[in-house]
Amino acid sequence: MDNLPLKHTKWSDRLAFDVALMLEGSGESLPEVQERHGISADDLIIFNKDKVFLKKVESYREDIKEKGMTFKLKARAQAEELLTTSWTLIHSAEVAPSVKADLIKSTIKWGGLEPKNDAVSEGQGNAVKITINLGGKEHEAKVVNHEPQEEVLEDLRGADNGNFQNTG
Repeated sequence: MDNLPLKHTKWSDRLAFDVALMLEGSGESLPEVQERHGISADDLIIFNKDKVFLKKVESYREDIKEKGMTFKLKARAQAEELLTTSWTLIHSAEVAPSVKADLIKSTIKWGGLEPKNDAVSEGQGNAVKITINLGGKEHEAKVVNHEPQEEVLEDLRGADNGNFQNTG
């Protein structure tokens, strides 16, 4: 099993960020960027034809022009690079399961993939909530909680394969 993070390109977001800084006159020189990232002039020519790379560089340039070199912009660039480290740690046999769990939870949180709190806090889990608007008149809302009963579901299932039977 390959435990390395997926790399769809030969360039990183950090390279795009460093190129944007260089183009805005705020960063290292071109030879310094090449040395830091271990790339050649030929690599840069290839990256310059990559529309995704060019769009990423332009996005960073706009951020730099609008916001300057803010802490948040630097932290975002660093966080994107640290995802590779997180991936490596999660897939390492030498890392404790509790550390892996924390990294996975953090990645889910940073990616905005956590479940919405409103459904969980209302205790509705998988329940269905239906709102009926009766022509703009204000009426007192009534909530009816109903959970399916297990025996009803079992009566509808087929005995052999667990599929629903034709009941009508």
